[in-house]
Amino acid sequence: MGAEQQVRADFVELYGAEPEGVWAAPGRVNLIGEHTDYNDGFVMPFALPHTATAAVSRRTDGRLRLHSADIEDGVAELRLDVLAPESDRAWTTYPAGVVWALREAGHPVTGADIHLTSTVPSGGGLSSSAALEIVVALALNDLFELGLPRWQLARLCQRAENVYVGAPTGIMDQTASACCEAGHALFLDTRDLSQQQIPFDLAAEGMRLLVVDTQVKHAHSDGEYGKRRAGCEKGAALLGVDALRDIAYADLDAALERLGDEEEVRRLVRHVVTEDQRVERVVSLLKSGETRAIGPVLVEGHASLRDDFRISCPELDLVVDTALAGGALGARMTGGGFGGSAIVLVEAADVDTITKAVEEAFAAAGFTAPRVFEAVPSAGARRLA
Repeated sequence: MGAEQQVRADFVELYGAEPEGVWAAPGRVNLIGEHTDYNDGFVMPFALPHTATAAVSRRTDGRLRLHSADIEDGVAELRLDVLAPESDRAWTTYPAGVVWALREAGHPVTGADIHLTSTVPSGGGLSSSAALEIVVALALNDLFELGLPRWQLARLCQRAENVYVGAPTGIMDQTASACCEAGHALFLDTRDLSQQQIPFDLAAEGMRLLVVDTQVKHAHSDGEYGKRRAGCEKGAALLGVDALRDIAYADLDAALERLGDEEEVRRLVRHVVTEDQRVERVVSLLKSGETRAIGPVLVEGHASLRDDFRISCPELDLVVDTALAGGALGARMTGGGFGGSAIVLVEAADVDTITKAVEEAFAAAGFTAPRVFEAVPSAGARRLA
């Protein structure tokens, strides 16, 4: 039984009636552009084939019933009129936050029955929470005929995560889940949300992109992510700009000089400004057909995240170092950091060799065995039935 049929059958068993529809929204991998989104900068994610899937029906009684096939718990029932930011620390905070954000924005959502399941690895830096948010938002947008464009759904889901959940994430994850296209990476300007779909078909060029989930779990709302964001905002304020996006790469040295002995802020600023430039370089290389040449740019990005932003960990560094030693074209950590996943760009013929080298390096270091899979640029959120 496929995911769509399974989630539909489970919905009937839970709620005693057929759902009005089934929707899916993917997780994402960020090719380049880390911690730039909340600095009004550039990012370049693409959607994974792994999705959150939801069967949903409307209610008119002001109640929200939620169930997940992936959580050993019964149906959670919530009243819409008492939903409040940071009132919930369970998994339900993500779908409930979306309903809250829609209603706060004035959209007439009167309740819903929702059953969810997800194949997006949780805690792997692959945006499992954004997939959960977007699939619920898209379903409610369709069912209640709200007429909201994809970028606006992403904005509302970001508000749900920032305010309702209490995680100070940027706009990238939600936009990627909502807007990506199969066979493409999404070049997104997070200031104005302008988008370009950049062709990214590695298989056609004899390459693969591996995701190595280190199994080291992270949580965006645990404080460290927020500290980095606050440090970036401090840097922008000290430099007299609205956001670090406004510091041109050519002006970076002068900007760092002006920050004086604010060493921690200097490191954060240096990462963000150079990372924005790396995104632009990758876009240029992909547009000109020089796909293999993005490998060294990925490596530069990892060094910046490790040394300036200081959000890597021994497991992520081991993936990168081992893959490069084994002949990978490029590698870097991806996602918010402090664990999660790394990406590795390889020649198709080297997939098995590099995968084995990474697995053996983890075993030798006494680390939990990593999960390795190929990342195929896939479709964004969609209605399945």
